[in-house]
Amino acid sequence: MKETDVLQKPVEREELLRRAKELGELAEKHSLQADKDGKLPDEVIEKMKAAEFHKLHRPKAFGGQDLDFKTFGDIIRTVAYHSVPAAWITYFGIIHETWPAFLPKEGREDLFGDGELMADVFAPVGEVEDADDDDGYIVSGTWNFCSGVLWCDWIALGAIHKMRDGEEPELSLFIVHKDDAEIIKNWDTMGLRGTGSNAVKLDRVYVPTKYVFPISRVVQGDAAPDGNYEEDYLLFNVPYLAYFLSGFAQIAIGGLNRLVDDYTEKTKSRVRIYNNKKNEKDGSSGQRTLGEITMEYNALKNVADQILEKLQGYADNGVRVLEEEEREKLFAMRGYVAKNSAELATRIIINLGGNALYREGQSERFVRDLIAVSAHPTHLYEDAMVGYGKSILGFDGHPMW
Repeated sequence: MKETDVLQKPVEREELLRRAKELGELAEKHSLQADKDGKLPDEVIEKMKAAEFHKLHRPKAFGGQDLDFKTFGDIIRTVAYHSVPAAWITYFGIIHETWPAFLPKEGREDLFGDGELMADVFAPVGEVEDADDDDGYIVSGTWNFCSGVLWCDWIALGAIHKMRDGEEPELSLFIVHKDDAEIIKNWDTMGLRGTGSNAVKLDRVYVPTKYVFPISRVVQGDAAPDGNYEEDYLLFNVPYLAYFLSGFAQIAIGGLNRLVDDYTEKTKSRVRIYNNKKNEKDGSSGQRTLGEITMEYNALKNVADQILEKLQGYADNGVRVLEEEEREKLFAMRGYVAKNSAELATRIIINLGGNALYREGQSERFVRDLIAVSAHPTHLYEDAMVGYGKSILGFDGHPMW
């Protein structure tokens, strides 16, 4: 695909949410098998690709559209209501198709023209040295947690290195084709099993400059190195990392919504056989618990909504770099949603009792998945609250998030 291609007509919100619901329902149908296999079935991935979610936030010249952030979040929540792992891959599929926009012209045309999904790992664990051709780099290392790598052609991997045109070491993502990488199938976890987030290993792989995503520079406000070739491109006009991380809270809310709905229905029909066969819905304890759980869910949903509203505000005002306290506030909001969603999910399954532990009943898997979501480093609660508190007091917050 080239920049001169005819632009596609934007897909309407209602159609996108219809596709998201179909994708989620299909993933839920295969959820037990995906949990066993440690990956979603190819049928689900093909459904996601057919829906073209991965293209939504590309530049318009490459088949994207100015998708509003509310719809972006609702797509993720809709899929997560049925399958948290499928929502995880859907979210990553969308955001991973944005970093090619910040590459040189030749690089972005190569990646966008491929038509396959992309994966990345930000963790700066790679070792890099300058290649002898005065252009590229030699990259080695092993990166865990490469979500979706089983279905991707291009993989971006983090390392800190002093670039040829730089003055000091900086975080960049070095993009390689899957044919140059070894996939280490080590994904055996308590939750998010369907994401197939295996490890990737490189052994002195050559990466040309056109395939280097300068994430540190983008966070500081840079666009593509050859200029804003599409000046109204949505992601050239928002803080990139704030956008990139915004979907985790939406995944948590979508999965938690399902658990709350299930809890509500089970409260209506539950009979406590060890409590004189009383109906749960008729007792003040069950009523109060349902009220508390619903209120806590609504509060968390409101915080997740605010993240998306902030993004839209940045876009409307062309804010590309955040002040320190605002940056850390977003970190704290993500951490608050992640931690409390996992804790509320745990409370729900404990209150439901032993019958909720059966895998066929879905609840236990949603709980495991939400706990796994909460463990991601981009919203670890303790780090988030320390970073936000420091910024309120005028100190620098977290060095990355």
